Amino acid sequence: MILLERKPATSYAHWRPATWDDYQRVRDDESIERVQLFFYRHQLLVENMGWEGILHSEVRELISLILGTWLMQRPELKAKLLGSCLMEKEGLQAAAPDIALYLGEHLPQYQQSRRINLNQSPPPALVVEVADTTLDSDLDQKKHLYAELGIPEYWVMDAQGGQVFLFVLHGSGYQRVENSQVLPGLTSSLLQATMAQAQSSTNIAAAAWFAQQVAATGSGD
Repeated sequence: MILLERKPATSYAHWRPATWDDYQRVRDDESIERVQLFFYRHQLLVENMGWEGILHSEVRELISLILGTWLMQRPELKAKLLGSCLMEKEGLQAAAPDIALYLGEHLPQYQQSRRINLNQSPPPALVVEVADTTLDSDLDQKKHLYAELGIPEYWVMDAQGGQVFLFVLHGSGYQRVENSQVLPGLTSSLLQATMAQAQSSTNIAAAAWFAQQVAATGSGD
């Protein structure tokens, strides 16, 4: 059994052996606030114990702005963005990605539950993780976790290094690509260039720059 006490974020910023019951105890402990939970192959990860870092927050909001800008031009896609929402496959896996994008007719709705049941609802089309101090985990355990959950596309945004990793599900695993398949026209090079703009200005200015690039090139059409 895992016992979590109030400690600095770094005390829990790694995967540790656990059972599904351990995960549920942490999930349902109302004294623990501001956490993102991940459960994969009998391993538990607890992130964001305490306040979110400025860099992580800035990049995450930038990606939300990018996706919102792109999707508002395509209302026919019927998109919904969720942030840090917990999704579960009972007894097997759980994840709370920084951003989850749903597309199509079967969008998750609030139904007296704070979690998305992936045994009853389809997975999101895309999940995004912003890596400030978690790049190794985002490119390893989380990548395998999201592949097992059947999520078609996975992005990792390296906040410190400015790199962008786009992965598309092929068979049972992810393959790194340059072009998004879920959102055709968006590329890792364009996303990386937008992140570079934020480093020299603000995330709002960078999102405006992104909107100009998309308008000028007709990206995604």
